Amino acid sequence: MGYDGLMRWQPDARGRLEEAAFALYSERGFDQTTVAEIADRAGLTERTFFRYFADKREVLFSGSDLLKTGFADAVAQAPSSAAPIDAVFAGLQAVAGFFEGRREFARRRRGIIAVNPELQERELIKMASLKDAVAAALRQHGVTEPAASLAAEAGVAVFHVAFERWTDQADEEKLLPFIRETMTQLKAVTAGA
Repeated sequence: MGYDGLMRWQPDARGRLEEAAFALYSERGFDQTTVAEIADRAGLTERTFFRYFADKREVLFSGSDLLKTGFADAVAQAPSSAAPIDAVFAGLQAVAGFFEGRREFARRRRGIIAVNPELQERELIKMASLKDAVAAALRQHGVTEPAASLAAEAGVAVFHVAFERWTDQADEEKLLPFIRETMTQLKAVTAGA
């Protein structure tokens, strides 16, 4: 058939590509890894790689749009009587489920990004885009400026802190308790203001 093995026909090509990329990024570094090497390690072709990812960075960032949309949509659907920070908290609670069973993936991803300035910049851009989407959802919800931007910024900070704490833990599988605790801490810090 022209194919050099059954690996090419096994299911979960996307998962195999992610696993291969993460292994190679960890072994060789992001910059020293090529798409061809990722595809070869996964037992697939470069063409298959590009069906799932635009480039090798997208292996690390492909879920960003889903996270942004889910967060903003949940904020927009919060009760109209909710305070801006409570609408943001509703959004955070909604997206926590996206990470169920993905802590090890998140931990590995975070480690790869932490050692590469280009990827760190991309992560910052992703967080800024997330904040902008949440602020826009709050404005559509009737929240005026600067409250919309402040609540969005605070919500993304809560997400970031909770996410880092969650990936550092060895015993808690769910992100939601970390989001709740971090939001409680934020409210306690700002209550005295």
